[in-house]
Amino acid sequence: MKRVQFPRLGEVCCETVLDNGLKIQVVPRPGYLKSYAFFATSYGGMNVRFRKDGVWQETPAGVAHFLEHKMFDTKEGNALQKLTANGASANAFTAAAMTAYYFDCTERFEENLRTLLSFVSQGYFTQESVDKEQGIIGQEIQMIEDDPTWRMYQNLQRALYQNHPLRIPLAGSRESNTLITAKTLYQCHNAFYQPSNMALCVIGDVEPERVAQIARLLLPEERQEVAEKDWGAAEPETPAEAECMEEMAVSSTNFMLGFKCPPPERGESGYRTELLGDLAWDILLGESSPLYQRLYENGTINGSFGGAFDTLPGAACLYAGGDCREPRKVAEAILRETESLQTDGIDPDYWQRMRRAAFGSTLRGLNSFENIAVGLAEGCFQGYDAFRFP
Repeated sequence: MKRVQFPRLGEVCCETVLDNGLKIQVVPRPGYLKSYAFFATSYGGMNVRFRKDGVWQETPAGVAHFLEHKMFDTKEGNALQKLTANGASANAFTAAAMTAYYFDCTERFEENLRTLLSFVSQGYFTQESVDKEQGIIGQEIQMIEDDPTWRMYQNLQRALYQNHPLRIPLAGSRESNTLITAKTLYQCHNAFYQPSNMALCVIGDVEPERVAQIARLLLPEERQEVAEKDWGAAEPETPAEAECMEEMAVSSTNFMLGFKCPPPERGESGYRTELLGDLAWDILLGESSPLYQRLYENGTINGSFGGAFDTLPGAACLYAGGDCREPRKVAEAILRETESLQTDGIDPDYWQRMRRAAFGSTLRGLNSFENIAVGLAEGCFQGYDAFRFP
């Protein structure tokens, strides 16, 4: 394995790409009791249309999330129960462009790693279990749909984008989930759960070469075709809608304001855009920003106010919001502050302070094994090295 050192961070990353295309990154932490393994595929809630074997295929919304629920099923039983019985704490998540399965443990790491690689790479679905899961996921979706913050964020995506699949709810709808069958799950598993579309990230007191050896033994040897993803037609610069309103039984008015940004490039340039976007959000709207202080002190916003700069393949946006009696007043203040920063520039001392704070925040993130693994996996899929953030 190639050993890459990052002296400024005091980190080392051992990395390789197997013949089957699997990207492996191991961050050795000698002397640590806990070891962490993260097995992810570049496939998420917005991948509803893809081309495999020269044929474009449409799938119901929510398949990636449904797959995550069913992946722990095996012919022998339930992999989650097996991992738990073996001393591991395991879980999974589905995001817009990634699905990941992970565990941490203090003993029997290699045995748990074998379990993780086996159940994720194979997949076992029966129509009976799929029918049962539809009811469970239907209840989950209903709970999410009753959450005003989720509704507001989803409405924001529909207002910003005309074509991008971010318009589609990550878990789909109760109706779309009824269209998912065991055949659908096998179809999407075969399309995206291929080693060449996946990344394995491990952190802990482990032997990097041993991790790669176990992956070689358990996963297919040959590289398989990976489905081509579709992000929809090119997006215009302007939002699909200028405003979207919905009435719900809530105690106070909630709002979100979104700025549609150009989609990031692939590679290190795109990673730099992501870091700059995060920093720009902090400078404009973070808790230390002059605008936030003014709005908070006069009672226009409260502690619920927040947001982020999000980047995904084919899309990027900056958004902010929270509980607010006068959302239009806040939106106007944000627009005025944006114009002022563009016209007058940023105070040099404030800029350096925010830059150091952003660097420190990212550096502290290296204390979390999960943060490291997610960053490494996203870098694998988007063509950059997350440890190069300095």
